[in-house]
Amino acid sequence: MKPEQAYRKACNLGKRILKLEPIIIKNVFYSYLYAKDVIKGKWELGEPTISKDARYSFLYALDVIKGRWEKGEPVISKDACYSYCYARDVIKGRLPDFMHNQMILENNRYTKDYVKIIQ
Repeated sequence: MKPEQAYRKACNLGKRILKLEPIIIKNVFYSYLYAKDVIKGKWELGEPTISKDARYSFLYALDVIKGRWEKGEPVISKDACYSYCYARDVIKGRLPDFMHNQMILENNRYTKDYVKIIQ
C-alpha cells in the first residue's frame, strides 16, 4: 500500500489506523494531512518526516500545532518565503534569533516585508 492509499483509507474512516501509520510517514504531504485531517492535532510519529520540509513544517505549525513548532524551525529557516510566512502567520512577530538572523542576512525580497512585521 502506498502512503496516499493509507491516508485516504484512514481519512474515509475518519479515524486513526495505527497499522497504516508506518506507511503514511514515508511521505511528507500525507503525514501532514494525516495529522491535520485525521488526528486533528499533534502527531509525534509523523514529526520527523514533516520536519524535513519547510513548506509542511510551516503548515504543520499553522494548521495543526497552531503555534510555534521548534522541531520545524531549522528547515523553515532555510527558506526565506516560509520564514517570512512563519513570522507573519504563526509567530505573529519577530522570529527566534537564529531564524531572524538568517532572514536578515539573506537580504531578499521577503526581508523587507519581515522588517515591517517586527517594527
